[in-house]
Amino acid sequence: MSFQKNIISTELAPKAVGTYSQGVEHAGVFYFSGQIGLSPQTMEMASGFEGQLDQILENIDGLLKACDLERENIIKTSIFVTSLSNFGHVNTAYEKFFTTPYPARSCVEVPALPKDALVEIEVIAARK
Repeated sequence: MSFQKNIISTELAPKAVGTYSQGVEHAGVFYFSGQIGLSPQTMEMASGFEGQLDQILENIDGLLKACDLERENIIKTSIFVTSLSNFGHVNTAYEKFFTTPYPARSCVEVPALPKDALVEIEVIAARK
């Protein structure tokens, strides 16, 4: 039996800026690559931490829509920030983006992100 995976590609989120796919689906689980604050239309970075965070959440919505999923399908997020001093902004955005029960999450500080982004978020979603 061969390994089945479906590659996700959509114009509703920024195109890959490296050697990776926007996402991969296997057995009803969707593994989306990390999103930074790039506009899918212009491929330009949003300004400031909160601007980038807002764009990232729009990009995640685009990925979900392309796969006929909703925010409630997200089961895990991984958040990478260049400064944990912005953690409060992450929590505020989370409360606006998600409803309880919230998905599982990790958040770590990293020294740098692609394209000098200040934050990156990747999500895993599953069909209900």
